[in-house]
Amino acid sequence: MSLLIGLENNLEGRCLAWALEHPGCFAYGAEPSAALTVMRAAFQAYDRWIAAHNTGGSWLVESQNELQVVGTWEVYTIDDNLDLNADGDYEVNAWFMHDWKPLTASELQHAQKLLDWSRQELLDSVAALDEQALEASHPGERWSISGILLHIAGAEWWYLNRLDLAFPREQVADKPFSRLSQVRAHLLEILPSLEGSGQVVGRHGELWSPRKLVRRLLWHERDHTEHILKLR
Repeated sequence: MSLLIGLENNLEGRCLAWALEHPGCFAYGAEPSAALTVMRAAFQAYDRWIAAHNTGGSWLVESQNELQVVGTWEVYTIDDNLDLNADGDYEVNAWFMHDWKPLTASELQHAQKLLDWSRQELLDSVAALDEQALEASHPGERWSISGILLHIAGAEWWYLNRLDLAFPREQVADKPFSRLSQVRAHLLEILPSLEGSGQVVGRHGELWSPRKLVRRLLWHERDHTEHILKLR
């Protein structure tokens, strides 16, 4: 049984390999071949992560040890007129054929568990930090750790907005922990309603679906949790 992989090239100068059937499992490489090499270890770590948190152990299929690339996407940028423009402000990220598939009840149940574990790890990564440490700047970094937390919650709201599932922007909380809690509570409230939804929305030149929403939500939070741990 194969592990279905989507490759997203030229994402900040790297290749991002997605395990399409396993949201939250991904790997980076300078080139696609390197990302695929890293994916083998990433999938094993993902399996251990699930087993460590889930009553009854991992739900992954152990025989998924062969990698099958089923889609490749080249990231590009567009301008406000939706024209291809290397200097454009909007980056169009990966859409794979797998993203068309509606989410099943079991996939949504797994997704909620993964989101809960991922959020707890994010909070654990900053639990010992005082206000000064949260707000401190870091050489070569765009944000403080507090800024990263705001970004994670803001991106979660933005992903929901792509599918017209977000609450009004003016209601988004200003403080990082309030925003994280507020947006996540809203997400978990609407998540069950996505079961079986075939909704696909085109927004500013990019396609979005419930499956892509879950895929990017888990990637983004786990990626930035690692970012915070490295800064610490």
